[in-house]
Amino acid sequence: MPRTVVVQPPGGFGNVALSQQAARPPGQGEIRVRLHASSLNYHDYAVVSGMWGPAVPRIPMADGAGEVLEAGAGVTEFVPGDRVVSTFFPTWLSGRPEVIGFATVPGDGVDGYAREEVTAAATSFTHAPRGWTDVEAATLTTAALTAWRALFVDDRVRPGDTVLVQGTGGVSIFALQFAKMAGARVIATSSSDAKLERLRELGADHVINYRQDTQWGQTAWDLTGGKGVDHIIEVGGAATLEQSMAAIRVAGHISVIGILSGVAGQLAIVPMLLKQFRLQGVLVGSRADQQAMVRAFDSSTIRPVIDRVFPLEEIVAAFRYQEGNRHFGKTCLAF
Repeated sequence: MPRTVVVQPPGGFGNVALSQQAARPPGQGEIRVRLHASSLNYHDYAVVSGMWGPAVPRIPMADGAGEVLEAGAGVTEFVPGDRVVSTFFPTWLSGRPEVIGFATVPGDGVDGYAREEVTAAATSFTHAPRGWTDVEAATLTTAALTAWRALFVDDRVRPGDTVLVQGTGGVSIFALQFAKMAGARVIATSSSDAKLERLRELGADHVINYRQDTQWGQTAWDLTGGKGVDHIIEVGGAATLEQSMAAIRVAGHISVIGILSGVAGQLAIVPMLLKQFRLQGVLVGSRADQQAMVRAFDSSTIRPVIDRVFPLEEIVAAFRYQEGNRHFGKTCLAF
């Protein structure tokens, strides 16, 4: 019987248990998938830890990758044996954002992928990049697609542009890799000199320790010769936005992605008026965006940076590891 992780309401690590649950045969337009991997994101942590715990018993995890076991009637995109990866918004297939909140998101509003088998609409998955392991593919659904949308859907990063990324989580590292793929310069921030050195090894052109340099926004501005940064991957939120606004160029683009420093803060309006930059919230992307990103991976040498892999039954230990902020890149589950 396939294993399944269930989080009982209201969440919390003490309310996580391993059970067994069989996946039903696929119906019209559906596929049955043997899942082999998932990856941890802050949103998953919020659900499992009880920060935003579920109101009903919930199978957690938004990211899932594995192999198609069976295709239902009418499915032509996938055949048994195909390697696939899930989508964050199963109902947002293409075009402009059309979903508010997390009601349709696996692992939150609906059951997710911390399980060995699942039957779902074929449109809930895309093909995985060719030659990637399931663990590698599982990093794409949330982190990679968020970075992809920020740089190439909401904006058009070009060779010679400057991109600033914050920290060493999955979104920021994917953004660094994408930016270098596009021929951009990258400024990276972290509070750890050791992590900054690893960011240099990944291609960061300049690094800033934001604990040692509290005015890192001005430093980033100076590094561009006083022109400002073209695009900023803003994962810190309330406590870092002021410095991002100092760093951004006139008519630049700040992608607001994370809330690591809190969900509320003061917003200075005058810098927005003077610099006329775009401040845009980003919540992952559409299925079509993911398909475009997978095509890009298929024609590039980029591979995910994976910090550590835990077995499914150690999901709580994986989240405690993530909680300690020791990771560099993605923490994953393999099963």
